[in-house]
Amino acid sequence: MRTGICDLPLHSGRTPRWLFERMVRLSRAIFEAIVEFYGPEEFLNRISDPVWFQVLGCILGFDWHSSGLTTTTGGALKLAINPIVQDFGIQVCGGKGAASRKTPMEIENHADRIGINPGPLIHASRLSAKVDNTALQDGYQLYHHLFIFSKDGGWAVIQQGMNAENHYARRYHWQSKIKRFTSNPHKGIIGRKEKNVLNLVDEMTEKTRADIVQVSKESPDKLIRHIPYLRFPSEHPIGDFTINQNFLRKVTIRIRESNPEGFENLLLTRGLGPKSLRAFALLAHLIIGSELSLRDPVTFSYAHGGKDGHPFPVNRKIYDQSIQFLEEVVRKSRIDFVEKDKIYNRFRKLVLT
Repeated sequence: MRTGICDLPLHSGRTPRWLFERMVRLSRAIFEAIVEFYGPEEFLNRISDPVWFQVLGCILGFDWHSSGLTTTTGGALKLAINPIVQDFGIQVCGGKGAASRKTPMEIENHADRIGINPGPLIHASRLSAKVDNTALQDGYQLYHHLFIFSKDGGWAVIQQGMNAENHYARRYHWQSKIKRFTSNPHKGIIGRKEKNVLNLVDEMTEKTRADIVQVSKESPDKLIRHIPYLRFPSEHPIGDFTINQNFLRKVTIRIRESNPEGFENLLLTRGLGPKSLRAFALLAHLIIGSELSLRDPVTFSYAHGGKDGHPFPVNRKIYDQSIQFLEEVVRKSRIDFVEKDKIYNRFRKLVLT
């Protein structure tokens, strides 16, 4: 199931080399301790928890509220874990920008090396990205995709999107303990509540997803005749938007040719993006009366408070449990005494009064 979203202000700049090298070294020691004492599945379970991941990034030395925490911590984990895959059986693929687009190729290469079928992993990688970029229309465009998997076939996804208008980033976490990719696939979501979100993976709109598949297979001419009626006043939650009729016609023809079974397969249709899917959803709403969910599926949020004005999660219990587990891992790790002392100081800053 998808296990979280975290909203963060966008920050520019590069991590100093000395800090990044230190993050790689510390993250390897923490990773080794978790797998040795708790097993690889527990590492995937923890890394797919957005609160735990945020705390991890902080004790590695990153600012709590920086969007760079995601990409830098992810990059450090990749460099820390991949060289010891033969010892621990966990591989990290993907990354930021161009690296994210190499994820399927990396999965195939590394899965073959450790003797597992790459097909289901590539499917999970592609579909998780498609859901967060297309089916959950929250205003964030993905630019970072990290896929972590074990030799047993378990996996986790950490991906991040940016909103150019409000200058925030939002982080999405997934885990392989999933019932369905397209029905409330989050285990937990953390971030600011957004307005006017078109949520096509709401568990309450199963029929809507079936209606969208049905509408997408209609004659292009029939659909285009309905487009003039898809006009909403500016104060409407959906808002007004333009539809490229020629592009919609091409996508519809492609869908009719491939005849996808179900919403998951529809999402993976080549050329189907947020605007086309939005058009099909609104057409289903207009023609069939399908329900549309405007609910942002956030379940955790950050508020400002705590020591020194640092933001803290509203769900304090989960936050405290994340810190306690990491403290235990650090104690069991092979990190030297001086480094442990620095980490404990960071823990003290994170603990709330």
